[in-house]
Amino acid sequence: MERTFLAIKPDGVQRGLVGEIVRRLEAKGFTLVGLKLMKVSRELAEQHYDVHREKPFFPGLVNFITSGPVVAMVWEGDGVVASARKLIGATNPLTAEPGTIRGDYGVSVGRNLIHGSDAVETARHEVSLWFADEELVSWQPSLTSWLYE
Repeated sequence: MERTFLAIKPDGVQRGLVGEIVRRLEAKGFTLVGLKLMKVSRELAEQHYDVHREKPFFPGLVNFITSGPVVAMVWEGDGVVASARKLIGATNPLTAEPGTIRGDYGVSVGRNLIHGSDAVETARHEVSLWFADEELVSWQPSLTSWLYE
């Protein structure tokens, strides 16, 4: 099964959207295999956003993700990377489709509630960056046979 990394950012935690976001992913049929509430260190934030290091908005990304609690998650399922990105919606909440997390709850690109891995390889890297192997639980929900042939 494919895995993806998602993080509910400080604005999503502060606004009390953790339960709603988890509910949407569970309702889709994905399996939660890792979850933790954490204060992100500057070092982890800089590693996570390293691809943007030379861009002018890099310091703002790091400052924001370290400004409050974050819910880090790993989800599993067929096509979970692409499907989770669709559930999340466009980066700019003002252009995100209604029915997506950002489309329904976001109002600003700088406070867009959630991060999701953008490719399978990125997901592998981000999962290993945020979670140790022993923090992930492989299991099969009893409803699996109702989701997959």
